[in-house]
Amino acid sequence: MKASLRLGRIAGIEVGVHYTWVIAFVLITWSLASGFFPRQYPGWEPAVYWVTGAVAALLLFVSVLIHELAHSLFARARGLPAHSITLFIFGGVSNLGAEAERPRDEFIVAVVGPLASLLLAGGAWVLQRIAGGLGEPVGATLGYLALINALLAVFNLLPGFPLDGGRVLRSILWATTGSFRRATRIAAGIGQLFGWMLIGLGMFAAFVADSTGGLLGGVWIALIGWFLSSAAAASRRDLTSAGRFQGVRVDQVMDPALVMVSPQTPVGELVVDYFMQRGRRALPVTENGDIVGIVTVTDARGTPRDRWDQVSVDQIMTRAPLQAVEPEDDLSIALRMLADRRLNQLLVLRGERLVGLLSRADIIHYLRFSEESGTEPGAWGRDGRR
Repeated sequence: MKASLRLGRIAGIEVGVHYTWVIAFVLITWSLASGFFPRQYPGWEPAVYWVTGAVAALLLFVSVLIHELAHSLFARARGLPAHSITLFIFGGVSNLGAEAERPRDEFIVAVVGPLASLLLAGGAWVLQRIAGGLGEPVGATLGYLALINALLAVFNLLPGFPLDGGRVLRSILWATTGSFRRATRIAAGIGQLFGWMLIGLGMFAAFVADSTGGLLGGVWIALIGWFLSSAAAASRRDLTSAGRFQGVRVDQVMDPALVMVSPQTPVGELVVDYFMQRGRRALPVTENGDIVGIVTVTDARGTPRDRWDQVSVDQIMTRAPLQAVEPEDDLSIALRMLADRRLNQLLVLRGERLVGLLSRADIIHYLRFSEESGTEPGAWGRDGRR
């Protein structure tokens, strides 16, 4: 999931929020201010309920961020790329660049999130006990954080993929069966089942609710169930799609014909000589042998035609750091990067040396050729050799 607003970096990991986070923040604040806190602590002024509800909602998402940071930092410690964390309506997601290569790594990365939530719950409970003199709203907020983090830990440990518990289950099945694909299919199937159960539970709760808060809670449970079921189904589809590229390397699909431009190239020359005449849609930008950016048709499209000769490539290009893969990488890794970052092409580097460019069009062409020739993807390289 791509962030709508970037907040900054923590330990080199980009943190952002999706626009749906605002919806969640408003709903949670409203639920706390109009239901949870008035029932637990009657007699406050209305403004106190709303301020406490807003602060508690913000601290809830801070807790979710810490939960996801635990995943990302341990993933990085196990050699997995951890690119970013996005907070959204249903919590947060760590955007990892690859799947674990061993069941042990999968288990560790999955279990640390719920453990972090349990530690936060324990810490909030202890602080509540020693912060009695700071006022009832402070104690109420700490009590809520203790409760909600404990619930988050328990919920995430449910054995339904892609919840943390589902990933723990997958790691155990993977270690038992020796098959990552089989373990994923089973864990995702259980995840879909849990999702349907939550949808049913939420609908039931909504229909029998005798208050607005109860109705909202039922709808919220149903939405979480829908999200879980959809995510599990998407994981199964991704597994099927990735299976088509099993054994396919990036260098079998990439375009190895390197055409580069300099930062000083005028946009007019770029459009006419490269994009129009040579049919290119993206080009690496190099200076003194170093890659300094990439320029695309979309970049050039934003420049008025009457300024093509006054604007140079370095004014419109995307600058380093750039997304790249290695020629020996599995194509499924490149596909995931293209999808997660909403890119149309990736640089292909061997060390610091540029050896090719991989685009969505290259992948589509490769698949079409495989289907038309009756060969399996991965059986042939671009040069026609097995």
